[in-house]
Amino acid sequence: MRVLVIHGPNLNLLGERQPEIYGRQTLAELDEFIATNAREIGVTVECVQHNSEGAIVDAIHDARTRFDAIVINPGAYSHYSYAIADAIASVHVPVVEAHLSNIAAREAHRRTSVTAAACVGSVSGFGARSYVLALRAVAQIPEK
Repeated sequence: MRVLVIHGPNLNLLGERQPEIYGRQTLAELDEFIATNAREIGVTVECVQHNSEGAIVDAIHDARTRFDAIVINPGAYSHYSYAIADAIASVHVPVVEAHLSNIAAREAHRRTSVTAAACVGSVSGFGARSYVLALRAVAQIPEK
């Protein structure tokens, strides 16, 4: 199984940006953690990071012919990007949303995810392990 992992805006600053919320792990370290765990699960991953909404939409569209599933952390776009939600709904591969922090326990404007509604499921609040849990979930979805 091939899985595209999409990191959204500001995740390129992991380790620097609000480490009390997002931890001290850099994006490169997170990608290595994901890849190591993916191998143990038996899936192949490719990780990308985009700060712009359009680039994320393009990555989702491109994934539909190259990957069997997507794990996405849309970052702040989770809370208002109907374009990303529509892109997720438009592809016929399972998509699981992952968040490092527990968005339900954050500020009021972060508690709703419009993109999660288009996904088969979501995982949040477990730091880097949220991505691994999301990978485990997509690996167990029966192929169509």
